[in-house]
Amino acid sequence: MNSNIKSTGATHGDAGTGFYRVAIVGAGSLKGKEVADVLEQRNFSSSEIKLLDDDEAIGQLEAVKDEVTFIQSIRSEQFEHVDFTFFASDPECTHKNWKQVARNGSAIVDLSYALENEAGAMIRAPWVERQSGRIPAPELQPVPVVVAHPVAIELALLVLRISKRVPLVRAVATVFEPASEHGQKGMDELHEQTVNLLSFQPLPKNVFDVQVAFNMVSRYGEASQSKLSAVAERIMDHYRKMTAGQVLVPSLQILQAPVFHGHALSLNVQLASAADLVELQSALAGEHVSLIQTSEEAPSNVNAAGQGDILVSLSPDLADPASFWIWAASDNLRVAALTAVEVAEGMAAVRPKGKIQ
Repeated sequence: MNSNIKSTGATHGDAGTGFYRVAIVGAGSLKGKEVADVLEQRNFSSSEIKLLDDDEAIGQLEAVKDEVTFIQSIRSEQFEHVDFTFFASDPECTHKNWKQVARNGSAIVDLSYALENEAGAMIRAPWVERQSGRIPAPELQPVPVVVAHPVAIELALLVLRISKRVPLVRAVATVFEPASEHGQKGMDELHEQTVNLLSFQPLPKNVFDVQVAFNMVSRYGEASQSKLSAVAERIMDHYRKMTAGQVLVPSLQILQAPVFHGHALSLNVQLASAADLVELQSALAGEHVSLIQTSEEAPSNVNAAGQGDILVSLSPDLADPASFWIWAASDNLRVAALTAVEVAEGMAAVRPKGKIQ
């Protein structure tokens, strides 16, 4: 170990047990609840999981490891002796609290994207890292890790696998964005718009500033704080950082779909030479991808819900024998949470006890 790196004496985790203390900031959010669920399902080595959130969620009851606990307020003392902090909050909350968390020696896993442009921050997706063979070296003093956008993960994994078998000439993707990417407020607004349209009432537009119920749009209203173009830019930025020039970058369009949950995407791939469907299926098969045959129900937002895999079906492009259509669906919240917990698992394998400075 470098002689300039030392323990401050602030012991993290439970001494002698090998377990870690965890905090989830934004525990009442859709992503926060998903992270807590994945931590339990994967049996993450934690002795304590603190559920933290802002005023709206304080006092809510949540089940963690078969125990019912309260969501508590976010205070600086809550982060003392915490080993891993998951930020599943809104970006403003992450910006407000992450430096204090870092000073306390906690590893940071950011699902809010707030830290993606911070100096030293890493965009990570273990699924893609294993596929590309580019696994980051362990850090004694870990920098903030930003969980890659689920669509960037999905596209990178599919393109890397195809390119390993047959060179790609071009790829074009259309992504259908769900309301849940805007959290509970986005889900609520889509629901309220749907109800109000059916009862001929005015539409709430606080989140999207446009009708999204029974509608498909390529941009939000001017008053919306979010932009679909910014989503596309984030996906492309994360994709480029993960693949590091190993494969081509697909053209991308993002549409807001009138669905509550789950990403869907249509991907057209043009190969350098003709290939048959079986060969392409064989290239895509593997960990985290479930190939759906034509005799089975096609991938959809509904049957992808709760699934950890990307559901994929293929069909020929009738206009070009060297091209194929890929239709894929995934649970956006589950993919993000699985990625976050897998990142923490990798960090835990090399994380020393005690605060490092």
